[in-house]
Amino acid sequence: MRPPLRALLFDFDGLIVDTEWPIYQAWSKTFRDHGHPLPLETFTKCIGTDFDTWSPKTHLENLTGAEINWPPLDAARQASIEENLEGAGPLPGIPEAVQAGISSGLSLAVVSSSSHRWVDGWLKKIGLWDRFSLTVCRGDAPRIKPAPDLYLEAAHQLKLDPGSCLVVEDSVNGIKAAIGAGMPSAAIPNRVTSCCDFSIADHVLQSAHELPGLIAKLRAEPAP
Repeated sequence: MRPPLRALLFDFDGLIVDTEWPIYQAWSKTFRDHGHPLPLETFTKCIGTDFDTWSPKTHLENLTGAEINWPPLDAARQASIEENLEGAGPLPGIPEAVQAGISSGLSLAVVSSSSHRWVDGWLKKIGLWDRFSLTVCRGDAPRIKPAPDLYLEAAHQLKLDPGSCLVVEDSVNGIKAAIGAGMPSAAIPNRVTSCCDFSIADHVLQSAHELPGLIAKLRAEPAP
């Protein structure tokens, strides 16, 4: 039996802010410009992790059979992503879920395979920075997701049993990281990851609006 719930560990990209859809759209255009489609089912291999797990660049070069001059494409793609994210806010239900966690006396953290510059900057931009006890990002542990290192580091910094931390994720790689860390997990698929099989997660929610109810349910479970 798991220990009582003590913390919520949120992923960032695609869970707190819908960053993954503009990124996918930009990559999809790059593939189309080179005569190939980029199905969501293929692209999701790199969601929640990095290109060491699966690289769209390597994949496209394999499809075309040629080396590609990436620097100008990278610059254009990044400009497109930033333009599409202009004015973005938190995804529906996230502010309420964060408040529910705080009201329940839980510790809150953001755990992401992205950089502190990206994650911390966005949390400040959308007004949620001061709602979290800490952020754990790329570079804070030896390996990123799907390895469990980042989540274990968050539990270590919070001085909590990993089993008392509920991980909230939108990617299969993130859920795998939670399982490896010995943490219960809740998946909230988004429009990029909705094609994925989340059967390995402990809970699958339709949106963050369902998270306060899950928190209440888990908090009400009898202690071991």
